[in-house]
Amino acid sequence: MTTPDKIIAEARTWIDTPYRHQASLKGVGCDCLGLLRGVWRALHGDEPEMTPAYAPDWAEATGEERLANAARRHLTEIDPQNAAPSDVLLFRWRPHLPAKHAAVLSAPGRMIHAYDGAAVAEVHFVPFWRRRLAFAFRFPSKQFRPAALCSLGPEPSVPAGARTPPQKAASENVRAGERF
Repeated sequence: MTTPDKIIAEARTWIDTPYRHQASLKGVGCDCLGLLRGVWRALHGDEPEMTPAYAPDWAEATGEERLANAARRHLTEIDPQNAAPSDVLLFRWRPHLPAKHAAVLSAPGRMIHAYDGAAVAEVHFVPFWRRRLAFAFRFPSKQFRPAALCSLGPEPSVPAGARTPPQKAASENVRAGERF
């Protein structure tokens, strides 16, 4: 079961991971979305959907709330004023632009995030960030199973003695920037 303490503890293991656009490999590189993807994988296994390639200015180019909409598909949206430690925060750089930065609230008045030009860090949730807070979300509290897998019905049984192909370790399936 996912608990706030587990979420925060996992996010803290990413501290000092260098910033790398589109990456999500602890200790090697990640961006703000990559940090969330890595926390998700540690808590729930496979990422719930593929992340398309994105340019640093993706939000300005489309004007769509793509990050918030993706979060709505897999997290529980909450009022930003009710955000508590372990919740995901999304920020807008300007009032008229879509949210395009993410962090994990780690304690009252503190957050963990990956920021261009720096490593993942736990920082104070200062007025600069509070003014830009646009959305807040909560990780699911129970083990997640993507809807696409659930809708296929029960898993097929394998007859006794049948050979099944070896499964790859999760770490072999996830490379920098490949999945969300």
